[in-house]
Amino acid sequence: MTLIALGINHNTASVDVREKVAFSPAELGSALQNARRLEWVTEIAILSTCNRTEVYCEGDAAADLLQWLADQKQADRAELQACHYLHCGNDAARHMMSVASGLDSLVLGEPQILGQMKSCYAVAREAGSLGSGLHDAFQRIFAVAKKVRSETAIGENPVSVAYAAVSLAQQIFSDLKQDTALLIGAGETIELVARHLKNQGIKRLIVANRTLEKAHHLAEELDAQAILLADIPQYLPAADIVISSTASQLPLLGKGAVEAALKARKHKPMFMVDIAVPRDIESQVGDLADVFLYTVDDLKEVIDENKKSREQAAEIAREIIEQGVNRYEHDLRAQSAVDVIKSFRQKTDNLREEELRKSLKALQAGGSPEEVLNSLARNLTNKFLHQPTSELKRASVEGKKQLMQDFKILFGLSDDE
Repeated sequence: MTLIALGINHNTASVDVREKVAFSPAELGSALQNARRLEWVTEIAILSTCNRTEVYCEGDAAADLLQWLADQKQADRAELQACHYLHCGNDAARHMMSVASGLDSLVLGEPQILGQMKSCYAVAREAGSLGSGLHDAFQRIFAVAKKVRSETAIGENPVSVAYAAVSLAQQIFSDLKQDTALLIGAGETIELVARHLKNQGIKRLIVANRTLEKAHHLAEELDAQAILLADIPQYLPAADIVISSTASQLPLLGKGAVEAALKARKHKPMFMVDIAVPRDIESQVGDLADVFLYTVDDLKEVIDENKKSREQAAEIAREIIEQGVNRYEHDLRAQSAVDVIKSFRQKTDNLREEELRKSLKALQAGGSPEEVLNSLARNLTNKFLHQPTSELKRASVEGKKQLMQDFKILFGLSDDE
Protein backbone atom coordinates (compact mmCIF):
# COMPACT_ATOMS: atom_id res chain seq x y z
CA MET A 1 0.00 0.00 0.00
CA THR A 2 1.15 3.54 -0.82
CA LEU A 3 0.52 6.90 0.87
CA ILE A 4 -1.63 9.01 -1.48
CA ALA A 5 -2.59 12.71 -1.29
CA LEU A 6 -5.13 14.08 -3.77
CA GLY A 7 -6.49 17.59 -3.65
CA ILE A 8 -7.80 20.84 -5.07
CA ASN A 9 -6.77 24.17 -3.55
CA HIS A 10 -6.69 27.95 -3.98
CA ASN A 11 -3.74 27.67 -6.37
CA THR A 12 -5.42 25.23 -8.75
CA ALA A 13 -9.13 26.06 -8.64
CA SER A 14 -11.51 28.98 -8.24
CA VAL A 15 -13.83 29.21 -5.26
CA ASP A 16 -16.69 28.08 -7.53
CA VAL A 17 -14.97 24.73 -8.02
CA ARG A 18 -13.64 24.45 -4.47
CA GLU A 19 -17.08 24.83 -2.94
CA LYS A 20 -18.35 21.92 -5.07
CA VAL A 21 -15.99 19.49 -3.34
CA ALA A 22 -16.05 21.01 0.14
CA PHE A 23 -17.18 18.72 2.97
CA SER A 24 -19.15 20.09 5.90
CA PRO A 25 -18.29 18.63 9.34
CA ALA A 26 -21.59 16.71 9.24
CA GLU A 27 -20.66 15.07 5.92
CA LEU A 28 -17.18 13.87 6.85
CA GLY A 29 -18.17 10.84 8.93
CA SER A 30 -20.41 9.28 6.27
CA ALA A 31 -17.90 10.07 3.50
CA LEU A 32 -15.14 8.28 5.39
CA GLN A 33 -17.41 5.31 6.03
CA ASN A 34 -18.28 5.13 2.32
CA ALA A 35 -14.61 5.23 1.37
CA ARG A 36 -13.81 2.33 3.69
CA ARG A 37 -15.96 0.07 1.52
CA LEU A 38 -13.64 0.59 -1.46
CA GLU A 39 -11.41 -2.41 -2.16
CA TRP A 40 -8.40 -0.30 -3.12
CA VAL A 41 -8.42 1.90 0.01
CA THR A 42 -7.38 0.57 3.41
CA GLU A 43 -7.21 3.90 5.31
CA ILE A 44 -8.51 7.40 4.53
CA ALA A 45 -8.79 10.94 5.96
CA ILE A 46 -10.28 14.13 4.50
CA LEU A 47 -9.13 17.73 5.02
CA SER A 48 -11.70 20.34 3.95
CA THR A 49 -11.18 24.09 4.49
CA CYS A 50 -12.21 27.24 2.63
CA ASN A 51 -8.98 27.07 0.62
CA ARG A 52 -8.62 23.34 -0.04
CA THR A 53 -10.14 19.87 -0.07
CA GLU A 54 -7.60 17.06 0.21
CA VAL A 55 -8.00 13.31 0.55
CA TYR A 56 -5.23 11.29 2.20
CA CYS A 57 -5.23 7.52 2.01
CA GLU A 58 -3.25 4.31 2.04
CA GLY A 59 -4.17 2.47 -1.14
CA ASP A 60 -3.05 0.97 -4.42
CA ALA A 61 -5.29 2.66 -7.03
CA ALA A 62 -4.59 6.40 -6.92
CA ALA A 63 -6.29 6.99 -10.28
CA ASP A 64 -9.66 5.87 -8.84
CA LEU A 65 -9.55 8.41 -6.00
CA LEU A 66 -10.58 11.38 -8.17
CA GLN A 67 -13.59 9.46 -9.48
CA TRP A 68 -14.59 8.62 -5.90
CA LEU A 69 -14.39 12.31 -4.94
CA ALA A 70 -16.46 13.31 -8.00
CA ASP A 71 -19.09 10.66 -7.19
CA GLN A 72 -19.15 11.56 -3.50
CA LYS A 73 -19.79 15.25 -4.19
CA GLN A 74 -21.76 14.71 -7.44
CA ALA A 75 -19.23 16.88 -9.26
CA ASP A 76 -18.05 16.84 -12.86
CA ARG A 77 -14.96 14.63 -13.06
CA ALA A 78 -13.64 16.47 -16.13
CA GLU A 79 -13.79 19.76 -14.22
CA LEU A 80 -11.93 18.25 -11.26
CA GLN A 81 -9.43 16.55 -13.58
CA ALA A 82 -8.34 19.96 -14.87
CA CYS A 83 -7.50 21.41 -11.46
CA HIS A 84 -6.51 18.55 -9.14
CA TYR A 85 -3.09 17.39 -7.99
CA LEU A 86 -2.01 13.89 -6.98
CA HIS A 87 1.03 12.88 -4.92
CA CYS A 88 2.15 9.36 -3.98
CA GLY A 89 4.70 7.93 -1.56
CA ASN A 90 7.42 10.36 -0.49
CA ASP A 91 5.85 13.14 -2.58
CA ALA A 92 2.59 12.71 -0.64
CA ALA A 93 4.45 12.89 2.68
CA ARG A 94 6.32 16.00 1.51
CA HIS A 95 3.07 17.68 0.42
CA MET A 96 1.29 16.92 3.69
CA MET A 97 4.26 18.25 5.69
CA SER A 98 4.26 21.44 3.59
CA VAL A 99 0.52 21.92 4.14
CA ALA A 100 0.74 21.37 7.90
CA SER A 101 3.69 23.79 8.13
CA GLY A 102 1.80 26.57 6.33
CA LEU A 103 4.07 26.55 3.25
CA ASP A 104 1.17 25.77 0.91
CA SER A 105 -1.26 28.29 2.42
CA LEU A 106 -2.74 31.39 0.84
CA VAL A 107 -0.92 33.37 3.54
CA LEU A 108 2.55 31.86 3.86
CA GLY A 109 3.14 30.45 7.34
CA GLU A 110 -0.41 30.88 8.68
CA PRO A 111 -0.80 28.70 11.79
CA GLN A 112 -4.48 27.70 11.57
CA ILE A 113 -3.88 24.93 9.03
CA LEU A 114 -2.00 22.75 11.53
CA GLY A 115 -5.04 22.73 13.81
CA GLN A 116 -7.23 21.88 10.82
CA MET A 117 -4.92 18.98 9.93
CA LYS A 118 -5.12 17.71 13.51
CA SER A 119 -8.92 17.93 13.33
CA CYS A 120 -8.83 15.97 10.05
CA TYR A 121 -6.81 13.25 11.82
CA ALA A 122 -9.14 13.21 14.85
CA VAL A 123 -12.29 12.89 12.71
CA ALA A 124 -10.80 10.01 10.71
CA ARG A 125 -9.70 8.29 13.90
CA GLU A 126 -13.18 8.61 15.38
CA ALA A 127 -14.70 7.25 12.16
CA GLY A 128 -12.40 4.23 12.32
CA SER A 129 -10.82 4.99 8.94
CA LEU A 130 -7.25 5.25 10.24
CA GLY A 131 -4.81 2.35 10.42
CA SER A 132 -1.15 2.13 11.34
CA GLY A 133 -0.01 3.60 8.00
CA LEU A 134 -1.91 6.90 8.09
CA HIS A 135 -1.58 7.16 11.86
CA ASP A 136 2.20 6.97 11.57
CA ALA A 137 2.24 9.41 8.63
CA PHE A 138 0.17 12.00 10.52
CA GLN A 139 2.37 11.76 13.63
CA ARG A 140 5.47 12.40 11.52
CA ILE A 141 3.74 15.30 9.75
CA PHE A 142 2.73 16.90 13.06
CA ALA A 143 6.27 16.48 14.41
CA VAL A 144 7.79 18.17 11.34
CA ALA A 145 5.26 21.05 11.48
CA LYS A 146 6.02 21.55 15.17
CA LYS A 147 9.73 21.65 14.40
CA VAL A 148 9.15 24.23 11.64
CA ARG A 149 7.20 26.40 14.10
CA SER A 150 9.78 26.12 16.87
CA GLU A 151 12.96 26.44 14.77
CA THR A 152 11.93 29.09 12.19
CA ALA A 153 10.26 32.51 12.30
CA ILE A 154 7.77 31.61 9.58
CA GLY A 155 4.70 32.59 11.59
CA GLU A 156 6.07 35.44 13.67
CA ASN A 157 5.72 38.50 11.43
CA PRO A 158 2.28 39.71 10.26
CA VAL A 159 1.55 39.42 6.53
CA SER A 160 -2.13 40.44 6.50
CA VAL A 161 -3.39 44.02 6.55
CA ALA A 162 -5.55 43.36 9.61
CA TYR A 163 -2.75 41.76 11.59
CA ALA A 164 -0.23 44.42 10.56
CA ALA A 165 -2.59 47.17 11.72
CA VAL A 166 -2.96 45.61 15.16
CA SER A 167 0.79 44.97 15.39
CA LEU A 168 1.48 48.66 14.73
CA ALA A 169 -1.04 49.56 17.43
CA GLN A 170 0.84 47.35 19.88
CA GLN A 171 4.09 49.18 19.10
CA ILE A 172 2.50 52.48 20.18
CA PHE A 173 0.29 51.16 22.99
CA SER A 174 2.27 48.36 24.60
CA ASP A 175 -0.68 47.22 26.74
CA LEU A 176 -3.95 47.18 24.77
CA LYS A 177 -5.80 46.00 27.88
CA GLN A 178 -6.13 49.67 28.91
CA ASP A 179 -7.24 51.03 25.51
CA THR A 180 -10.40 51.64 23.48
CA ALA A 181 -10.57 50.90 19.75
CA LEU A 182 -13.05 52.47 17.32
CA LEU A 183 -13.48 50.39 14.16
CA ILE A 184 -15.18 52.06 11.21
CA GLY A 185 -16.89 49.62 8.85
CA ALA A 186 -18.09 46.05 9.36
CA GLY A 187 -16.58 44.15 6.42
CA GLU A 188 -14.20 41.21 6.41
CA THR A 189 -11.04 43.25 7.09
CA ILE A 190 -12.58 45.08 10.05
CA GLU A 191 -13.87 41.77 11.39
CA LEU A 192 -10.33 40.36 11.26
CA VAL A 193 -8.98 43.49 12.96
CA ALA A 194 -11.61 43.12 15.68
CA ARG A 195 -10.69 39.50 16.28
CA HIS A 196 -6.98 40.32 16.50
CA LEU A 197 -7.68 43.14 18.95
CA LYS A 198 -9.87 40.83 21.05
CA ASN A 199 -7.10 38.23 21.12
CA GLN A 200 -4.74 40.92 22.41
CA GLY A 201 -7.16 41.76 25.22
CA ILE A 202 -8.39 45.21 24.08
CA LYS A 203 -10.34 46.87 26.91
CA ARG A 204 -13.21 48.30 24.83
CA LEU A 205 -14.31 47.82 21.23
CA ILE A 206 -16.67 50.14 19.33
CA VAL A 207 -17.91 49.28 15.82
CA ALA A 208 -19.32 52.07 13.65
CA ASN A 209 -21.14 51.31 10.41
CA ARG A 210 -23.56 52.89 7.95
CA THR A 211 -26.23 50.32 8.92
CA LEU A 212 -26.64 49.53 12.60
CA GLU A 213 -27.81 45.97 11.93
CA LYS A 214 -24.50 44.88 10.44
CA ALA A 215 -22.55 46.62 13.18
CA HIS A 216 -24.73 44.87 15.80
CA HIS A 217 -24.03 41.48 14.21
CA LEU A 218 -20.27 41.91 14.61
CA ALA A 219 -20.55 43.65 17.97
CA GLU A 220 -22.64 40.87 19.53
CA GLU A 221 -20.16 38.23 18.45
CA LEU A 222 -17.17 40.11 19.88
CA ASP A 223 -18.74 41.76 22.93
CA ALA A 224 -18.41 45.23 21.36
CA GLN A 225 -20.58 48.35 21.13
CA ALA A 226 -22.37 49.11 17.85
CA ILE A 227 -22.93 52.70 16.66
CA LEU A 228 -23.83 54.53 13.44
CA LEU A 229 -21.31 56.51 11.39
CA ALA A 230 -23.19 59.66 12.41
CA ASP A 231 -22.34 58.93 16.07
CA ILE A 232 -18.55 58.88 15.50
CA PRO A 233 -17.88 62.48 16.71
CA GLN A 234 -19.53 61.59 20.03
CA TYR A 235 -17.37 58.50 20.59
CA LEU A 236 -14.12 59.64 18.93
CA PRO A 237 -12.65 61.30 22.07
CA ALA A 238 -12.72 57.92 23.85
CA ALA A 239 -10.82 56.16 21.06
CA ASP A 240 -7.12 55.47 21.52
CA ILE A 241 -7.09 53.44 18.32
CA VAL A 242 -9.09 54.16 15.15
CA ILE A 243 -9.03 51.69 12.25
CA SER A 244 -11.22 52.37 9.23
CA SER A 245 -12.11 50.28 6.18
CA THR A 246 -15.29 51.23 4.32
CA ALA A 247 -16.36 51.56 0.70
CA SER A 248 -17.18 55.25 1.08
CA GLN A 249 -16.19 57.46 -1.83
CA LEU A 250 -15.67 60.47 0.46
CA PRO A 251 -13.66 60.85 3.70
CA LEU A 252 -15.55 60.04 6.89
CA LEU A 253 -13.13 61.73 9.29
CA GLY A 254 -11.80 65.24 8.72
CA LYS A 255 -9.08 67.26 10.42
CA GLY A 256 -11.59 69.38 12.33
CA ALA A 257 -13.38 66.40 13.92
CA VAL A 258 -10.09 64.85 15.02
CA GLU A 259 -8.81 68.16 16.41
CA ALA A 260 -11.95 68.44 18.52
CA ALA A 261 -11.51 64.89 19.78
CA LEU A 262 -7.84 65.52 20.67
CA LYS A 263 -8.84 68.63 22.63
CA ALA A 264 -11.36 66.57 24.60
CA ARG A 265 -8.65 63.94 25.18
CA LYS A 266 -6.29 66.66 26.46
CA HIS A 267 -4.01 65.73 23.54
CA LYS A 268 -3.53 62.13 24.59
CA PRO A 269 -2.09 60.43 21.42
CA MET A 270 -4.36 58.66 18.93
CA PHE A 271 -3.30 55.86 16.61
CA MET A 272 -5.13 55.73 13.27
CA VAL A 273 -4.98 53.28 10.37
CA ASP A 274 -6.86 54.07 7.17
CA ILE A 275 -7.09 50.82 5.19
CA ALA A 276 -9.74 52.14 2.78
CA VAL A 277 -9.19 53.07 -0.87
CA PRO A 278 -10.41 55.81 -1.44
CA ARG A 279 -9.28 56.97 2.00
CA ASP A 280 -11.73 57.32 4.89
CA ILE A 281 -9.52 59.74 6.85
CA GLU A 282 -8.36 63.05 5.38
CA SER A 283 -4.60 63.08 4.80
CA GLN A 284 -4.33 66.41 6.72
CA VAL A 285 -5.15 64.50 9.93
CA GLY A 286 -1.60 63.12 9.77
CA ASP A 287 -0.27 66.67 10.27
CA LEU A 288 -1.69 66.83 13.79
CA ALA A 289 1.00 66.50 16.46
CA ASP A 290 -0.76 63.89 18.59
CA VAL A 291 -1.92 61.61 15.78
CA PHE A 292 -0.08 58.59 14.37
CA LEU A 293 -1.78 58.09 11.00
CA TYR A 294 -0.95 55.15 8.72
CA THR A 295 -2.40 54.32 5.32
CA VAL A 296 -2.71 51.01 3.50
CA ASP A 297 0.54 51.87 1.67
CA ASP A 298 2.39 52.17 4.98
CA LEU A 299 1.06 48.76 5.97
CA LYS A 300 2.11 47.33 2.62
CA GLU A 301 5.72 48.26 3.34
CA VAL A 302 5.51 46.43 6.67
CA ILE A 303 3.81 43.43 5.06
CA ASP A 304 6.31 43.23 2.17
CA GLU A 305 9.22 43.29 4.60
CA ASN A 306 7.58 40.61 6.71
CA LYS A 307 6.90 38.49 3.63
CA LYS A 308 10.64 38.57 2.86
CA SER A 309 11.31 37.42 6.41
CA ARG A 310 8.80 34.60 6.04
CA GLU A 311 10.29 33.55 2.70
CA GLN A 312 13.70 33.27 4.34
CA ALA A 313 12.15 31.19 7.11
CA ALA A 314 10.35 29.08 4.49
CA GLU A 315 13.70 28.05 2.99
CA ILE A 316 14.78 26.71 6.37
CA ALA A 317 11.35 25.07 6.76
CA ARG A 318 11.75 23.27 3.42
CA GLU A 319 15.07 21.84 4.61
CA ILE A 320 13.36 20.57 7.77
CA ILE A 321 10.63 19.02 5.63
CA GLU A 322 13.20 17.28 3.39
CA GLN A 323 14.82 15.83 6.49
CA GLY A 324 11.39 14.61 7.59
CA VAL A 325 10.70 13.03 4.18
CA ASN A 326 14.09 11.28 4.20
CA ARG A 327 13.38 9.93 7.67
CA TYR A 328 9.93 8.78 6.56
CA GLU A 329 11.42 6.97 3.54
CA HIS A 330 14.18 5.42 5.67
CA ASP A 331 11.72 4.10 8.24
CA LEU A 332 9.38 2.74 5.56
CA ARG A 333 12.26 0.77 4.09
CA ALA A 334 13.22 -0.43 7.55
CA GLN A 335 9.62 -1.48 8.12
CA SER A 336 9.75 -3.56 4.92
CA ALA A 337 12.78 -5.37 6.32
CA VAL A 338 10.96 -5.91 9.62
CA ASP A 339 8.05 -7.56 7.79
CA VAL A 340 10.41 -9.88 5.87
CA ILE A 341 12.30 -10.74 9.05
CA LYS A 342 9.04 -11.58 10.82
CA SER A 343 8.01 -13.90 7.97
CA PHE A 344 11.45 -15.53 7.92
CA ARG A 345 11.43 -16.09 11.68
CA GLN A 346 7.91 -17.51 11.54
CA LYS A 347 8.94 -19.97 8.84
CA THR A 348 12.05 -21.12 10.73
CA ASP A 349 10.08 -21.39 13.98
CA ASN A 350 7.57 -23.65 12.25
CA LEU A 351 10.38 -25.87 10.92
CA ARG A 352 11.96 -26.09 14.35
CA GLU A 353 8.68 -27.01 16.05
CA GLU A 354 7.98 -29.68 13.45
CA GLU A 355 11.43 -31.30 13.87
CA LEU A 356 11.26 -30.98 17.65
CA ARG A 357 7.95 -32.89 17.71
CA LYS A 358 9.50 -35.67 15.64
CA SER A 359 12.51 -35.86 17.96
CA LEU A 360 10.38 -36.02 21.10
CA LYS A 361 8.30 -38.79 19.54
CA ALA A 362 11.47 -40.71 18.69
CA LEU A 363 12.75 -40.36 22.27
CA GLN A 364 9.42 -41.51 23.71
CA ALA A 365 9.59 -44.53 21.43
CA GLY A 366 12.94 -45.49 22.99
CA GLY A 367 15.31 -44.07 20.36
CA SER A 368 18.93 -43.36 21.22
CA PRO A 369 19.24 -39.76 22.47
CA GLU A 370 22.50 -39.33 20.55
CA GLU A 371 20.95 -40.52 17.27
CA VAL A 372 17.82 -38.43 17.82
CA LEU A 373 19.89 -35.27 18.44
CA ASN A 374 22.06 -35.91 15.39
CA SER A 375 18.94 -36.43 13.29
CA LEU A 376 17.38 -33.26 14.68
CA ALA A 377 20.47 -31.16 13.86
CA ARG A 378 20.82 -32.69 10.39
CA ASN A 379 17.17 -32.26 9.48
CA LEU A 380 17.07 -28.66 10.73
CA THR A 381 20.17 -27.78 8.72
CA ASN A 382 18.85 -29.44 5.56
CA LYS A 383 15.44 -27.80 5.81
CA PHE A 384 16.84 -24.36 6.62
CA LEU A 385 19.20 -24.49 3.66
CA HIS A 386 17.02 -26.22 1.10
CA GLN A 387 15.28 -23.12 -0.32
CA PRO A 388 18.30 -20.75 -0.38
CA THR A 389 20.66 -23.35 -1.90
CA SER A 390 18.10 -24.28 -4.57
CA GLU A 391 17.78 -20.61 -5.52
CA LEU A 392 21.55 -20.22 -5.48
CA LYS A 393 22.00 -23.09 -7.95
CA ARG A 394 19.34 -21.59 -10.23
CA ALA A 395 21.07 -18.18 -10.03
CA SER A 396 24.38 -19.78 -11.02
CA VAL A 397 22.83 -21.50 -14.04
CA GLU A 398 21.06 -18.28 -15.12
CA GLY A 399 24.18 -16.15 -14.61
CA LYS A 400 22.68 -14.00 -11.83
CA LYS A 401 26.01 -12.99 -10.30
CA GLN A 402 24.49 -10.24 -8.12
CA LEU A 403 22.24 -12.74 -6.35
CA MET A 404 25.25 -14.96 -5.68
CA GLN A 405 27.14 -11.98 -4.26
CA ASP A 406 24.14 -11.04 -2.11
CA PHE A 407 24.01 -14.63 -0.84
CA LYS A 408 27.61 -14.30 0.36
CA ILE A 409 26.77 -11.05 2.18
CA LEU A 410 23.63 -12.54 3.78
CA PHE A 411 25.50 -15.57 5.13
CA GLY A 412 28.78 -13.84 5.92
CA LEU A 413 30.86 -15.77 3.41
CA SER A 414 34.17 -14.46 2.12
CA ASP A 415 35.20 -14.76 -1.55
CA ASP A 416 37.63 -17.52 -0.54
CA GLU A 417 34.81 -19.54 0.98
